[in-house]
Amino acid sequence: MTDKRTLIVFGATGDLSARLLLPGLGTFLQSGRAVPVQLIGTGRSARSHKQWVDTVTSSFASQDVKGPEVDATLASTVFMQGDPKDPKHLQEMLDAAEGEPVLYFALPPQIASDICDALQHVKLPEGTTLAFEKPFGTDVASAEALNETVLKIVPEERVHRTDHFLGRTTVLNIIGLRFANRLFEPIWNAENIEKVDIFYDETLGLENRAQYYDEAGALVDMIQSHLLQILGLVTMDAPSAIDAVEFRSSLARALRSTRLKGDDPLIASRRARYTAGSIDGKDLPSYADEDGVVEQRQTETLAEISVEVDTARWAGVPFTLRSGKALGASRKEVLITFKPVTRLPSGLAGRPKADTLRIVLNPDEIELSVSANGGGNPFEMGQITLKSSFSDGELTPYGEVLNGIFHDDPLLSIRGDVAERCWEIVGPVVDAWKAGEVPLEDYRAGSRGPADWESSAV
Repeated sequence: MTDKRTLIVFGATGDLSARLLLPGLGTFLQSGRAVPVQLIGTGRSARSHKQWVDTVTSSFASQDVKGPEVDATLASTVFMQGDPKDPKHLQEMLDAAEGEPVLYFALPPQIASDICDALQHVKLPEGTTLAFEKPFGTDVASAEALNETVLKIVPEERVHRTDHFLGRTTVLNIIGLRFANRLFEPIWNAENIEKVDIFYDETLGLENRAQYYDEAGALVDMIQSHLLQILGLVTMDAPSAIDAVEFRSSLARALRSTRLKGDDPLIASRRARYTAGSIDGKDLPSYADEDGVVEQRQTETLAEISVEVDTARWAGVPFTLRSGKALGASRKEVLITFKPVTRLPSGLAGRPKADTLRIVLNPDEIELSVSANGGGNPFEMGQITLKSSFSDGELTPYGEVLNGIFHDDPLLSIRGDVAERCWEIVGPVVDAWKAGEVPLEDYRAGSRGPADWESSAV
């Protein structure tokens, strides 16, 4: 059993902490992989001890977790109100830590950067770990500056730039599907694959998240972080081992080879924003009319970029990454479309559909559709679908992330150079959009997106 760890959560009173981080901690605590955890929450807003314990208890209850480790964390948790940028407040929390501290920044990147500046004036206990939520920085320059500051505080192996998408059961299963599967690994290349689409379309609208989302938008919220990491998993070459060094090096090589289609953000990107509509009988206002939205920002709620991966394995294969809100149907998947056979024997009727492999991210499923003949006319081409569902993992995605943090395993964390590289990939798009060089189109909430985007939504 590892020694006790102390989890200090900055932004502990926020939505992310209550809805995702604390429930993930609960699943970790009741798992067979748990270590004793003391929880310290902090924020500017006042919380009585009872209010804080009630918040943590409610978050744990959402996952129906129980057990002695859960009880011990609830019994010892405290909330310490204060300014997270004040070195005196930071020192008080570190002095209250009963184990090696994990400082978890459930905060926007600029505030996290300011806290890191303050941490340089604090005596950190040996073994201190820093964990950052995405996005890491707001552009290439800020990511580089934050990396420089962080490495003055702790070594790289004590830094976890978290991306909870990498903790999803289905995403982790991509590794086994690709590298332990005789059927797919030999054909996972440009010779056999026609295109790859990565979608994360949601039916949810803004959901009272304007403070964060209106500054981020769909591109930064989903594509710059989550979807580029999935792209790296899909395109990386096999690492020599599934460990933090080899795995993350393979992922980094794949993303270093990724660039915008034609190196031109004007032809490689599209953006749009939802107008008033309804989804499942619920009326949604136009995004521009949502509470907290600043119209002048021209924030997109649907983003799409096209990229290329400049390696021998993927030369010529187009990759599309798309994410949006308030769409008529939820679509969260990686879609691999295979090339048609070079020749169809005469005597077989019909034109076979494209063979596809669909890796569904939520719910966790895999679906393989292949051409076959049969039915009423055994010589007429048709298609059969093989489908399987994955059982839920023992831990939530945030539970997987915390498991890596508490056990000092950065396998599912983003390396510093990769965090910068993801900004380098989308940076030209961000600049072009800010300059108004790519039009902001409209789509009705509850639709499939702008009418001329239909081909990408098939």
